Amino acid sequence: MINKVVSGAGEAIRDIEDGSTLMLGGFGLCGIPENCIHALVQKNVKNLTCISNNAGVDDFGIGLMLQQRQVKKMISSYVGENAEFERQLLSGELEVELIPQGTLATRCMAAGYGMPAIFTPAGVGTEVAQGKEVRNFNGKDYLMEYAFDADFAIVKAWKGDTAGNLIYRSTSRNFNPVMAMAGKTTIAEVEILVEAGELDPDQIHTPGVFVHRIFQGTDYEKRIEQRTVRTKN
Repeated sequence: MINKVVSGAGEAIRDIEDGSTLMLGGFGLCGIPENCIHALVQKNVKNLTCISNNAGVDDFGIGLMLQQRQVKKMISSYVGENAEFERQLLSGELEVELIPQGTLATRCMAAGYGMPAIFTPAGVGTEVAQGKEVRNFNGKDYLMEYAFDADFAIVKAWKGDTAGNLIYRSTSRNFNPVMAMAGKTTIAEVEILVEAGELDPDQIHTPGVFVHRIFQGTDYEKRIEQRTVRTKN
């Protein structure tokens, strides 16, 4: 069995170059590949196209790359918590493609399944449909959306093994599994790394066939994007 373990984030992202297209897993700030993002900031690669459900916050996640002007284009669904993102968008420094969340997930899935495109009713008759082909099926209009074409998918899982099999926890399953299938090269960072054969096969969410590099991450902050507490009466 192939051992896919690399020494750390720096080694995992070694061949990510200027102009690359990256998928970055996670939902809000949950389940994001924190170690790889820090390594990308340190490497200072530029002109990146980033496909992610969100754009992080000003000092965390993809927001760190936005601060360093590393991102040329964001393809996202929810971007409402990042003031620097807003500034770059309004000033014309950052190209942005906003996509309905279900469409974003399905375009990732299509890439993983080897499908060139999907048809969806989401966005028909709105700005989302501008410049896109519309087809009618059984009396209803659908947009044709192309599968993503990403050079790298960078995901974060709770547990993985040396063969690249991954298990996610809770909300982090929203985008990490579909992105793990979809990159030409998939990089996984995990909290716990075990030997091949130690994971229960029935619990594996991403089979190792999709993963090219894996490492055990460190120092995860696991921030909460919005915390609401109730004061005692």
